[in-house]
Amino acid sequence: MSHVVFFLVPGVHLLDLAGPAQVFSTAADFGHPYTLTYVAEQPQVPTAQGLPLVAALDWPELGPEDLIVVPGWRCVTLADAPAIGAASLQVLRDHHARGGTVASVCAGADALGRAGLLDGRRCTTHHDVQDELARRHPKAVIARDVLFTADDRVITSAGIASGIDLALHLVATRHGPAVAAQVARNMVVYARRNGHEPQSSAMLRHRSHLDDTVHRAQDLIDARFDEPLPLATLATAVGVSERTLTRLFTRATGVTPLRYQQTLRLERAQHFISHGATIDAAARSVGFEDARMLRRLRSRTA
Repeated sequence: MSHVVFFLVPGVHLLDLAGPAQVFSTAADFGHPYTLTYVAEQPQVPTAQGLPLVAALDWPELGPEDLIVVPGWRCVTLADAPAIGAASLQVLRDHHARGGTVASVCAGADALGRAGLLDGRRCTTHHDVQDELARRHPKAVIARDVLFTADDRVITSAGIASGIDLALHLVATRHGPAVAAQVARNMVVYARRNGHEPQSSAMLRHRSHLDDTVHRAQDLIDARFDEPLPLATLATAVGVSERTLTRLFTRATGVTPLRYQQTLRLERAQHFISHGATIDAAARSVGFEDARMLRRLRSRTA
């Protein structure tokens, strides 16, 4: 992915574009060279937010290590989406056929569908247009409650901000999770969510604060929520006392570290159960010694 090309469609959402572009640009600042190019079918592209963008008309030469990203655009329905020329769709098909990676953010998945790249592949898009995407591209396998999917070098992401998660995933895939975490931290994106996270996850609900100590504790819990994590271990890892961590954590998130961990376990267990796992199996998968605690937590939220 040395060369990242963003294909811009009229009405493009700025954050669909800017989020992933910032990820790759920041990775380049840390010594991982990326060249970013913006291509469109017209030299000036209107955006959904009213800021016009200037783009190139000619596609650069791309190799298998390169990436094409199609950001989403504003539309009430996918049927109302701007037209995309046959030549541009052929570029998407040809790049993938040569071993390259193609990605989309939000409604941009429809462009990949028009190119035939969703057929038989797992994909996602914004929850508002998932049903329509399924109707328009019946051979696609729609994943309805994830932030992004990756299937045979076709990467799709959900709503607008999830393009950042998609881009961080691609950076982690190529350079390792430490580099992706460095990029995320520089961007003040504390939660690196993966493609299995629900679109409205506990990780997001409890991340709307600016306490760096608590974010670091959450990073550890997020990565190891299915393991025993004594308060003393968390406190030592972030360099404060147990009492101070509990006070800071509760003030920032509204829950204790233990309750936060339990919430993550419950959310993940619910996912397993919804996909056919028994309560006992789901409990073991998320770190509970038996199913009794899981049953109690489920009854509280019923």
